[in-house]
Amino acid sequence: QVQLVESGGGLVQAGGSLRLSCAASGRIFSIRTMGWYRQAPGKERELVAAITSGGGSNYVDSVKGRFTISRDNAKNTVYLQMNSLKPEDTAVYYCNADVTVALSKSRGDYWGQGTQVTVSS
Repeated sequence: QVQLVESGGGLVQAGGSLRLSCAASGRIFSIRTMGWYRQAPGKERELVAAITSGGGSNYVDSVKGRFTISRDNAKNTVYLQMNSLKPEDTAVYYCNADVTVALSKSRGDYWGQGTQVTVSS
């Protein structure tokens, strides 16, 4: 019913930048919060940043001042601009969206397939 497709991951040197994108498509009536999570090897998945439909955002402390989350509601797309990347930012990054599905009006949590971000020292 709903698909989230991420793009923009890759390999970058420490201090570099990457921009992740996540586009939601399908039978979408509305999207509340969209967010980015990450999971490093051997660690639990953690919330990196989230943004509401009204533009309110929050970040995990470790990325404050370096990462910026934004969204384009007309395109059902969320972005994560990552600057001053550090080796400890290396992880698989997942997009998440709180979606109300059209017609049925059912509400659910949807995930992208993940995109690898690797920061070399």
